[in-house]
Amino acid sequence: MATSKSIYTCTECGGTNAKWLGKCPHCGAWNTLTETAAEPAGSAKNRYQSLARSQPVATLSEIEASDFERTPTGQEELDRVLGGGIVAGGVVLIGGDPGIGKSTLLLQAVESLSQTVKVLYVTGEESGAQVAMRSRRLGLAGDKVRVLAEISLEKILATIDVEEPDFCVIDSIQTLYSEQLSSAPGSVAQVRECAAQLTRTAKARGCAIVLVGHVTKEGALAGPRVLEHIVDTVLYFEGDTHSSFRLVRAIKNRFGAVNEIGVFAMTEKGLKGVANPSAIFLSTHTEPVPGSCVLVTLEGTRPLLVELQALVDSGGVSPRRLSVGLDRDRLAMLLAVLHRHAGVATGDQDVFVNAVGGVRITEPAADLAVMLAIQSSLRGKALPKGFIAFGEVGLAGEVRPAPRGQERLKEAAKLGFSVAVVPKANAPKKAIDGLTIHAVERVEQAIEVLRGLV
Repeated sequence: MATSKSIYTCTECGGTNAKWLGKCPHCGAWNTLTETAAEPAGSAKNRYQSLARSQPVATLSEIEASDFERTPTGQEELDRVLGGGIVAGGVVLIGGDPGIGKSTLLLQAVESLSQTVKVLYVTGEESGAQVAMRSRRLGLAGDKVRVLAEISLEKILATIDVEEPDFCVIDSIQTLYSEQLSSAPGSVAQVRECAAQLTRTAKARGCAIVLVGHVTKEGALAGPRVLEHIVDTVLYFEGDTHSSFRLVRAIKNRFGAVNEIGVFAMTEKGLKGVANPSAIFLSTHTEPVPGSCVLVTLEGTRPLLVELQALVDSGGVSPRRLSVGLDRDRLAMLLAVLHRHAGVATGDQDVFVNAVGGVRITEPAADLAVMLAIQSSLRGKALPKGFIAFGEVGLAGEVRPAPRGQERLKEAAKLGFSVAVVPKANAPKKAIDGLTIHAVERVEQAIEVLRGLV
């Protein structure tokens, strides 16, 4: 009796190998090869041939190009992340931890879109009755939402041909299987095959499709990395399930800005957009406290005010450096710069830094605010009320400008902040009403300004 052959597929790049190796020969990733059943040789005709349209070669300048028409989803924060709404033929991949609200948000978007376009909600994880129960709980009518509980890719594609929806949700891509393959649903081959078929269908029919993806314990999307490459937009759901606030971040977007975020609050009636997200990331101190400094950070096109907190305490033989929401290695570098160029020694102190609200700060413009928060905690003196700071700090002690500094300052002034320490290159030519700006070129100047204020 013939035994089925096995091949080993890389979960990072999707490359295959005849035997297991510790290192993928295609992309160089370690311990990513998983065993799958080899597929029998089929007919010579490629199954994608009917979907691929042949196009003549044309000169780039002669190709007619127009902006993409967008259909709003009814969720303003989701539209912000998508770049203004859904695009016909666009494929969106959205991932996040279990129970964080992916299905809830998409069901709300489907209900809103159903009033203007034809929609289809495909669920492979729940029955139609379970989707209806969630819809009733959220207070959604659902009178124009078509629902299909199915995991067979071929049946789903046939339903799309019959229903002809303009917007389709697949929840989730890991539950689908294609009859062309013998491997189990969720395997690398099945996920890649199903996603490729759905993407080609979306492009051919002009139907916008949203794929819900599972994530690994490290927080990355499960399945091959090629999944992120073939779709148009990749969104990540972030946030603690114990908190009522959720962040949706765009990692890739062919139709809009990347690193754009949408902020939602989980309520009994589903996810609601937060109009002023800066209020989430600012503590509600009645009076200023030592070690607290407000940073004006930039998330996509939106300036956000985030409170950074630092705690400096006497340490032991090996003092600790711990940061939550910021890069720990960058914190160690900033402490060294602070000691070398400003004479602020923390070598025998424990230093803890935290970004309030669970937000993650990745841009280097947070450097100056972190340093001033550390200095404030070390001296035990609070910064003035209404104080903000931003700016990148180099190893030589210079304070470098942050992008779009004018917008940051205007946002801070709009929210009632009155004192700012910023890089000299970001100092506005015209005064901003109600905002006193101290422009600095070096770290020691910033520390001197701080000592003069407190």
